[in-house]
This record gives sequence, structure tokens and C-alpha cells, in this order.
Amino acid sequence: MNVQTLNYIFIVFVIYLLNQNVHSQLQVGFYSYSCSMAEFIVKDEVGRAFTKDPGIVAGLLRMHFHDCFIRGCDASVLLDSTPTNTAEKDSPANKPSLRGYEVIDNAKARLEAMCEGIVSCADIVAFAARDSVELARGLGYDVPAGRRDGRISLASDTRTELPPPTFDVNQLTQLFAKKGLTQEEMVTLSGAHTIGRSHCSAFTSRLYNFSSTSSQDPSLDPSYAALLKRQCPQGSTNQNLVVPMDPSSPGTADVGYYIDILANRGLFTSDQTLLTNTVTASLVNQNARNTYQWASNFADAMIKMGQISVLTGNVGEIRTNCRVVNS
Repeated sequence: MNVQTLNYIFIVFVIYLLNQNVHSQLQVGFYSYSCSMAEFIVKDEVGRAFTKDPGIVAGLLRMHFHDCFIRGCDASVLLDSTPTNTAEKDSPANKPSLRGYEVIDNAKARLEAMCEGIVSCADIVAFAARDSVELARGLGYDVPAGRRDGRISLASDTRTELPPPTFDVNQLTQLFAKKGLTQEEMVTLSGAHTIGRSHCSAFTSRLYNFSSTSSQDPSLDPSYAALLKRQCPQGSTNQNLVVPMDPSSPGTADVGYYIDILANRGLFTSDQTLLTNTVTASLVNQNARNTYQWASNFADAMIKMGQISVLTGNVGEIRTNCRVVNS
């Protein structure tokens, strides 16, 4: 074994130890003594919001994804823009689709009143995502907590760190790998599209003027494309037009998403592309046949995603207001 190979193994081992150290600092029941009602309060606020608007759970789940993929799970997605900086939430990738900020605000206000300076905004986002999965009839899971909040939020980061709906399977695999997630976990987490809605602008390129040889994406089921065209007319200036991502069960965390892909009814290019690779296509088939297996794998993958580049210990801060850094 040559020196270069030994150096590579050593570097990989050090990275592994660092990751294990970070993960070990997050603990299930982190607030058991310092703020024992923390998770209950977050769950209560998510439940109240869900009663008024069942679609809020998709927004909160998406928020956790978009937070973790940029600078790690540090609640940077919650920070407001300032006169000198455009924050993540105001980027084109986030502004039309993320919602639920007021749910986080309400939970934070109650927690500050009860346990001042104890519960991080990043943990609130992680708890709210888990509670959203449960309300959508998915499997619940224990959330290791102890994250701290970051102080930087840049809209420009969304251009390189978030997967756009136009990505192909190789681009998705590479981006998820950068976050420490496997290709199998990428397919599993893509199943989050089983709930929620999408703005027409995210996929109309598949319906109109797709390429020089085809006005419509040939991988899209014709009858589904016709339905989408009725819902998203060409040339419409209505920016608020939305469609369900999983038409058969848009409010339920089930395997309808994978069944849709097998029927060529994946809404985004990044959904339907999962059939273009032998391995990912096999995973789509497996998930479509076994709801419990997917739900269990999804819970595990959410726990892992929730630990991407977290701030712990004395790094970062516990924001008093999730929208602004502490002075």
C-alpha cells in the first residue's frame, strides 16, 4: 500500500471521526431537563396550524430540507433579508414555495416565554418537520437535538446547494453525496414530494416548447400532461397557480409518489429521472410496493439529513428571534 493511499485512508478516517463527534453531540431528549415542554409546544403549534391549513405540513417539511442543504441545519432559512443582504428565504428557489414561518415564530415565542434562550430555531424546524410527517400519516421518529443557530444566510447559496426540479439522476446523486447522503437515501427523501403542491412555473417547461424536436416532454404521460396543461395554461401570468405533486393523495405521506413515477406521472424532471438509472429505478419499484418499508426508510433518512453540518456546543447561537441574529 503506497503513501498516497495511506494518506487518503487517513483523511477519510478523520472525516468519519469528525462526523461521529458532531452526531454524538445531538441527543434525543436534549431538552428533557432544560425545557421539558419544548417538543410538545412545537407539536402543538404545528397541530394548530394544520387544523387551519392542512397544506402547511408540506411547507414545514420542505423548510427543513432547504435549511439543511444550505450551511447545514442551522435555521439560516429563517433569517430575514436586510438592507445589505438578500437572505435564503427571498431567493427564487424559496420565496414562492416555502411557508410556515409563522408556525416557527409562534413556537419560538412560547418557548422563549417558558425557557428563555434555551431552544434553538434549528431544533424547532427539525421538530416541526417530524410533526408534519406524523400529521401527514407518515411514521414518527425521535429527533436528536442540540443544534445551534447560524448567523449567515445568503440567497446566492440556493443556486448551488438546492436541487432544482430540472436535475437529472446523476446531478441529484452528486448533490446529495455532497451532503453525505447516499443514492438510496436520495430516492427515499425524494418521496417527500408525496405531499404538497407545486407552482406551475416549476414544471411548465415540460409541457410547452420542451425541445427543438418535441413541444412536450416525451417521458410525461400524455393524459397527465393534458391535465397539467388545463391547470397551467400556456402564457398565463398568474403566479399563484399550483397543482398537487401527488394528485391521488396530496395530503398523505404514502408511496403514491413512486406509483406516479412508474406511470410516467412524475411532476418534475427530477422525479421522472429516477427511472432512467437501473439502481434508482429498482428503488422506485421497491418503494412503490411497500409503504411501510419506505416510511421507515424515510424516517431514518430524515434523522440523518437533520444532522448535516450542525452547529453544536459553543458554535453558533440560540436566537431570541428566529428571523434575526442576536445583536
